[in-house]
Amino acid sequence: MKIGLYNLVSEVHNEEYISSTLQGFLADIEEKLGRKLESINLEDFNKDKDCFPLIFIKSGGVEGKFKQIFKQVKGPYLLLSSGLHNSLAASLEITSFLKQKGEKVEIIHGDSDYIAMRIKELSKIFKVKNRLASTKLGVIGKPSDWLIASEVDYNKIKETLGISLIDIGMDELVKEIDRDHNFNHPKLNDIKNKGFDSKSIDGALKIYNGFKAIVNKYKLDGITVRCFDLLEIYKNTGCLGLALLNDEGIMGGCEGDIPALVSMVILHYLTDEPIFIANPASIDIDKKEIILAHCTLPLNMPDEFYLKTHFESGLGVGIQGVIEEGEATIFKLSGDGKKYFVSGGEIIENLNKESLCRTQIRMKVDEDIKYFLQNSLGNHHLICKGDNSKLVSEFFKW
Repeated sequence: MKIGLYNLVSEVHNEEYISSTLQGFLADIEEKLGRKLESINLEDFNKDKDCFPLIFIKSGGVEGKFKQIFKQVKGPYLLLSSGLHNSLAASLEITSFLKQKGEKVEIIHGDSDYIAMRIKELSKIFKVKNRLASTKLGVIGKPSDWLIASEVDYNKIKETLGISLIDIGMDELVKEIDRDHNFNHPKLNDIKNKGFDSKSIDGALKIYNGFKAIVNKYKLDGITVRCFDLLEIYKNTGCLGLALLNDEGIMGGCEGDIPALVSMVILHYLTDEPIFIANPASIDIDKKEIILAHCTLPLNMPDEFYLKTHFESGLGVGIQGVIEEGEATIFKLSGDGKKYFVSGGEIIENLNKESLCRTQIRMKVDEDIKYFLQNSLGNHHLICKGDNSKLVSEFFKW
């Protein structure tokens, strides 16, 4: 994504002189960014989806000029301000004007390290916003019967986040599974050499191939599947198939849980990390610790993984992954896309309890852990490596 500058300078000033004095300011930012800042025209400000546009307030006295053009510029408004030529003073007046109009605005001002850092952060957020507008997710079957809080208004999700949701019947998935597609995946040999029951693996890979056929057919960026129905039909699970999809960067969620899938997509787009969808299993309020578990996770997330049966049914193929201990993020978005919970924390232990789903982690949570008991946004929550909580909060600010 290129970074564009729309320049505003007062006619009272000599623009050539002003520009010459700001060369060092811009050069320092470009050096810290590792890329050039490109001048853009007003006509191009809102047209180029691959451009992250900034309004460069080069001098004071441009407030009237901005008032004349602001309706032609789609917000939010990001004002780059230097410490020269009353740039900051003009930026403050423009910001107050925009706030009165109910618009979102921020002045990007400070030393070159801060400005470069802030541009990188904000450009990432706006890149994700643009990406969500072209994201299409498949809902295969309805949410499982126990997910009574996980249905969503598809139109509201489209309006709020830009994501398109489409329904796909379980019968269509079954037809694709039964067609015996044969999609390749770089981890297939590793899976087959795990020493697990080969018949169960073959059945789980057949389900994966059905998932992949649906993804390709509808050009989907992710799916959520009413996966427990597969137990009745195939005596096998979607756990391995979802693990392989997630390994490829195609978000795969469980049990038809739509808010969880949408949350997975947002967290993955923001962090570029694989995402573990998991059930909270127990909470220690005093220690601010939570145990989370599920029978699937992206195969590129754990340091090592083992194949076991699915926990609840004892059938098919489940995944036990060992995730690296260290900083992590836990996140969940509400079904209407308007409320969210996010916290940084630390994965402090991998567990191996017979009474829980196969991949199990103990996580220390930074935010008030009573959220899970008093204000939880449903069952499934999403975990990724690294503390990205500030980035997630920043995304929803905009």
